Amino acid sequence: MNRTLYTLLFHLALPLVALRLFLRARKAPAYGQRVGERFACKLPAMRQGGIWVHAVSVGESIAAAPMVRALLKAYPDLPITLTCMTPTGSERIQALFADEPRVQHCYLPYDLPWAAGRFLDHVQPRLGIIMETELWPNHIHQCAKRGIPVALANARLSARSARGYGRFAKLTRPMLAEMSLIAVQTETEAERFRRLGARAECVQVTGSIKFDLKIDEQLLPRARQLRAQWGAMQRPVWIAASTHEGEDALILQAHRQVLERHADALLILVPRHPERFNTVHELCREQFATVRRSCAEAVSSETRVLLGDTMGELLFLYALADIGFVGGSLVATGGHNPLEPAALALPVIMGPHVFNFLEISAMLRDAGALQSVDDGQGLALAVCRLVEAPQEARRMGEAGRAVMQANQGALQRLLEGLGSLLK
Repeated sequence: MNRTLYTLLFHLALPLVALRLFLRARKAPAYGQRVGERFACKLPAMRQGGIWVHAVSVGESIAAAPMVRALLKAYPDLPITLTCMTPTGSERIQALFADEPRVQHCYLPYDLPWAAGRFLDHVQPRLGIIMETELWPNHIHQCAKRGIPVALANARLSARSARGYGRFAKLTRPMLAEMSLIAVQTETEAERFRRLGARAECVQVTGSIKFDLKIDEQLLPRARQLRAQWGAMQRPVWIAASTHEGEDALILQAHRQVLERHADALLILVPRHPERFNTVHELCREQFATVRRSCAEAVSSETRVLLGDTMGELLFLYALADIGFVGGSLVATGGHNPLEPAALALPVIMGPHVFNFLEISAMLRDAGALQSVDDGQGLALAVCRLVEAPQEARRMGEAGRAVMQANQGALQRLLEGLGSLLK
């Protein structure tokens, strides 16, 4: 498939795209709003000539935040246009940069030549930065036509994804050849990009900027204060974060097993997607005394589950816990970022499906900071073991924090590469 055929198929699929938006809007009404932006219509007024950063959803937006702040500091005269594809990503961007007037935001239009061209003519960026592996052939080609360099930042490429791109070489090879910088996390991924058609001189191994996560110095004191208010300083508290459909029931079953050995244990359950908050709350309430974080209701000695149904508080919720399970890993989603609990010196547990973070999870596992489990029962046993062996839990947590500190510096290397494109 080449880009012409891809574009034709995309146009033919537009009725299905509209149907998908409609169906999603029934569960999450925000999908029915600002639809014009997705076709480069009714774009908000924007300053031109700055830097465009695309972060597809919440995870990428959070990962991009330190880079965006560093760019704001390094280039005080340039606006930054942040785009995403999801309402949750949009909410996160607006919350992260509410006090920064130079950050402007809209949805990225669909990957159609006329929509991509209209967006770029509206924003006229000097540089485009795409987070991780959200590659759009028409957007990249329209940038190349206008002489706008495009960088892929914090790039990841699993073996499975590389095979997928390889099947469409006539589409992906010209697209990768038009990239000006591909800043990858590991040498293994660098080689995959080269084999797929990226120019060797444009591929740089910078490491993962997720290691450069900065923790607010007031975060842990605030968390300790809230646990003290709950009277939960001596209670075992564990968190299951960024969970997906099909995973919550397994986690609640594991919590029931934990309660059989530790009757006062508290689970903080944080679903990945806001549209699932109500459903997961009902699931929790059927089995346990449950409090919703969004209601600001105090956790009592009778509470057994705290539902984390707020946005932008994940690190704080991790800080409230003694043990961290990273979701999306008991189901075949590929897992989420284990460095967030590691940065807070929590022992980390993940299921078998970690292909989104293979290298990072392997590093943590090899350092003794992460325990892998196969299923809900294994999760329950792992939580119980760490509750009953606090010295081992502390050792795991310190090992994770050491891995974080040893691998920092990727952000600075990335900024140097981006700076060369802006000169």
